[in-house]
Amino acid sequence: MPQLSTSGRRVPYAFAAALTLAALLTACSGSEQPPNTSSATPSEFTVPVTASTVEVLDAGSEPRQSLRMSAPVGTTQTATLITSAVVSQQIDQQPVKDFSSPEITIPLSAVVTTAASAQSPTTVVDLTLSDMSTPDATLQAALGGADGSGAGLSITESGSITALRLRPAGDSANAARAAIEQAFGQAVYRTVALPDAPVGVGARWTVKQEVSSEILLDQTTTVTLTARDGDRLTLSVEVSQTPQSSVWNLAGNAGILNIDQYVMTGSGTATVDMTLPLPVSGDMSIGGDQAYSDPDGSSVIKQSITNNIRWTQ
Repeated sequence: MPQLSTSGRRVPYAFAAALTLAALLTACSGSEQPPNTSSATPSEFTVPVTASTVEVLDAGSEPRQSLRMSAPVGTTQTATLITSAVVSQQIDQQPVKDFSSPEITIPLSAVVTTAASAQSPTTVVDLTLSDMSTPDATLQAALGGADGSGAGLSITESGSITALRLRPAGDSANAARAAIEQAFGQAVYRTVALPDAPVGVGARWTVKQEVSSEILLDQTTTVTLTARDGDRLTLSVEVSQTPQSSVWNLAGNAGILNIDQYVMTGSGTATVDMTLPLPVSGDMSIGGDQAYSDPDGSSVIKQSITNNIRWTQ
């Protein structure tokens, strides 16, 4: 943790309170929402996911068809989710500190337990996590007790995720639980929703979504359908985030910080099979620089962030 004073001058309380929150903010937008304690299983909690809207900019070439996810009950899939976060932070002229999260590899076994229908247009997917790994020795030791943890996704016919359920194994250490939640938080808010309107190769559309973290963000994802082979879609993706306010209201009424700079943009690719619940492959990186100051301008905190996510089979 960075020092809270420089040259004998204490950093204001609001600014000091932000130091802990700032690192959390950067790792995975959307995973900071409190768990839903009304979950039926005591060890399982639900992280709500904000709704997204899709707007077609260019319908692409003929032939055009509506793109709908349609995984039947009993569909199984294995996939691997790999995430990391590189975060550097500096307060005033103090040395730059590293708050990065190590890469974590999470093999997943998925099964569709409920298929979308006219009565309920939501697919429910159950996930089992096993053999998780990381190059960080301390986190690797913590992950050992998390083997067998579960997760679940509620997915609309557009492919948009509306809820994330996490079910840590009984022996999961706090470090493992936090790393898993962070990884899934990144994955959920990098999911590409598909348009309802008929589109063809070359089509472009935007997916707009509010990202709920310590700072409320408006996220815009611009998607291009670069190729289609039956149910398999190849997508090019660009992402940008913009704060809804120029002020950061710190949690717990701890004060406010001015948002002097906020840049988060990125790009990548994804391959989606509309008959499978998880991406077939994907590689996306989003990052940028942020700067915050206390109201009287006496202290400034700067961050440089890069979040990476990959999907493999």
